[in-house]
Amino acid sequence: MKTVTAPRDVTVAPAAPPAARTRRRRDPAPYLLLGPAGLVLAVVTLAPIGFLVFTSFTDYSQRTLFTGVYRFVGADQYTALLQNPAFWVSLLRTVLFTAAMVAGSVLIGMGVSHLLTRLGRAWRTTVTVVLIVAWAMPNVASSLVWNWLFQPGYGVVNWMIGALGSVGSSGSWLPGAFRDTAGLNWAQDPVLAYVVIWLLIVWQAVPFIALTLNAAETQVPHEYKEAARLDGASELTVYRIVTLRFLRPTLLLVTILSVIWDYNVFNQIWLITRGGPDDTTATLGVYTYKMAFVGFKIGNGAAISVVTTLLLLALTALYIRNLLKAGEDL
Repeated sequence: MKTVTAPRDVTVAPAAPPAARTRRRRDPAPYLLLGPAGLVLAVVTLAPIGFLVFTSFTDYSQRTLFTGVYRFVGADQYTALLQNPAFWVSLLRTVLFTAAMVAGSVLIGMGVSHLLTRLGRAWRTTVTVVLIVAWAMPNVASSLVWNWLFQPGYGVVNWMIGALGSVGSSGSWLPGAFRDTAGLNWAQDPVLAYVVIWLLIVWQAVPFIALTLNAAETQVPHEYKEAARLDGASELTVYRIVTLRFLRPTLLLVTILSVIWDYNVFNQIWLITRGGPDDTTATLGVYTYKMAFVGFKIGNGAAISVVTTLLLLALTALYIRNLLKAGEDL
């Protein structure tokens, strides 16, 4: 006779929630692959920033480089910095010159971007290649070329102005400073020095801005433009009302980047004028370099760098907030 065994109660464990299963099955490979890159970034970025902040609270100087001796001075470096009139003059000079460079770069970049949309394929490709070549040129190399172009005596620009001045009534239409261009030294005149540096930086910045804005401008829906034209709007009105509305996020982005880059300009100014004449072109970058590596007041230079970074962070945060708002409005 067969014995029938009653089935035993089997307790089935409840299924784990999807989130828990995901946590258990998370693959460590991405972390292992990103770990070395993150470690390198921490070493080459975070460590120098930490050392910079630490140095700003000490009296690091030339003596420290040889003896290793220094002492903590707390916020004395910052107090002395904020009480130094030269710092405020340099800051004002930097802000005004940055505004001029950003305005010139963005406005000319917008114009070049819009002109690219009016060119045929062959010309657009040619202009794009020329812009990329200009943008790819290292700023040290371009600064040296700029120095040669504006050299007194044998510079190409001086020669061209002299040739133009010889046309007509012996150059009487030219300003007095340009009538005798043989000895014209652009770097020794504050106004002309700013003009040379402004031209160089705008020339370097326009390609990136123009190509970035052109990429965004080609994505503007044509039906909006056609509707505006049918309503009788001029091309300028179409650009202002339709195109600029779609360009706002990209325009704010390139403006943020331009502010950061132009605020920190150093190579071009140092290679052309070294902050002269009489420190009239010494922006914060040049002022910091002279303080830390010419006067060897490294603690003071570190304090200036920290203040400069905080100012840039505040300005960038303001622009990012406007950028996010512009994205929500579209």
